[in-house]
Amino acid sequence: MPNPDPLLISITAMVESTGSNQMPITVVVPGAVITGRLAAETVWRERVAEVLEASDHLKPFAPLFADGVVPPDGPVTHLHLHLAKILQGSFGLPHTGGMYRIAIEDVSSWTLGDLSYSDQ
Repeated sequence: MPNPDPLLISITAMVESTGSNQMPITVVVPGAVITGRLAAETVWRERVAEVLEASDHLKPFAPLFADGVVPPDGPVTHLHLHLAKILQGSFGLPHTGGMYRIAIEDVSSWTLGDLSYSDQ
């Protein structure tokens, strides 16, 4: 989206300022629909660092996310989703949800709430 939605930027900035990780959101980006919980960048980075730290092979990358990395001042530029899934057909990938960082300028449309499928 060449002109990112000011409302989406405001919602993301409020999530950042409160440190929340509970705002359900679904976004459309080129090639994908992603649904999950919007989180503050610091919360998101901490969680990614924990996951990397627990892996023997990926442990060296954990400091990139954890060691005093402070998000830059100024307007927010990315959404940070946890418990996120790429919606594909009748299911979401990964099944357990993942951690996604999405450039706000790439979001073409969005809605608040998680999208899920039901057989009913």
